[in-house]
Amino acid sequence: MIDKKKGGLGRGLGALLTDDKASATKHTEVGTTSIANQAGVVIYIPLAQIEVNPFQPRSTFDTESLEELADSIRIHGVIQPITVRKIEGNKYQLIAGERRLRASKLAGRTDIPAYVRLASDQESIEIALIENIQREDLNPLEIAINYKRLMDECDLTQDKLSERLGKNRSTVTNFIRLLKLPPDIQAAVRDNRITMGHAKALLAIDHLPTLLSAFKETVEKGLSVRQTEELVRGINLETPSQPSAREAADRRSSEGDIFLRKLQDQISSSLGTRVSIIRTKEGKGEIAIKFYNDTDLERLVELLTD
Repeated sequence: MIDKKKGGLGRGLGALLTDDKASATKHTEVGTTSIANQAGVVIYIPLAQIEVNPFQPRSTFDTESLEELADSIRIHGVIQPITVRKIEGNKYQLIAGERRLRASKLAGRTDIPAYVRLASDQESIEIALIENIQREDLNPLEIAINYKRLMDECDLTQDKLSERLGKNRSTVTNFIRLLKLPPDIQAAVRDNRITMGHAKALLAIDHLPTLLSAFKETVEKGLSVRQTEELVRGINLETPSQPSAREAADRRSSEGDIFLRKLQDQISSSLGTRVSIIRTKEGKGEIAIKFYNDTDLERLVELLTD
């Protein structure tokens, strides 16, 4: 159970990831050192005594990039200590720095410099998510998902989140709004087929079929952000014509399907993954929720059982 008590970041993430090697002390007998004495200092900890963070928001690590970091560690060592918390016995749990931890193992190291701090489950989640957000290679959708996780798992409003991150409220809001887009458009943002600017323009369209049509045109024609904005502006300025009897009949017959698609999109946006709803004529059916790995499954279980 996650501790819902709010915890601040103290001196901030920069302090947590300090590279003050001068303060590091060689770790020998962990069991003889109290948690209080270790907190707030950098020590060398055997890799075998560090458990990975179960709240780690990052599930994939580029193999080539890890090998490059491992090569650097073999030559220069670990320049920036990881961040851990003491748990039980002589064990530690990783809070931030899993990439450095993995690369150190690849480099054949037996220990690693680590900043030890006292942290609750709540603080551990918050630090891990914020460190993940500060990565330079995140796409806008990944940032949006992490913002939403911070809000949900750390019980933060958008105002509080913007304060934590040192961002404008409007910036946080714009990222969160990306999760309202249908899964196909979210995937296009994730895969860098459209930019956040394109996505923000498309968000101005309320009607789902029209939105998907505008998205398709944007991708197929390779429209710039400005061209997409002009396209959306033109769509929103159009005056709907009176439908014919045939069009009205077709619209009524498709209302059920459109309603289901809207539900799928709403649930998909809420869960951050693809969702399918299948319903029979009798009104029975099932909801299928897609997950991509064990970490993603655990995330979904927490959201659905919270």
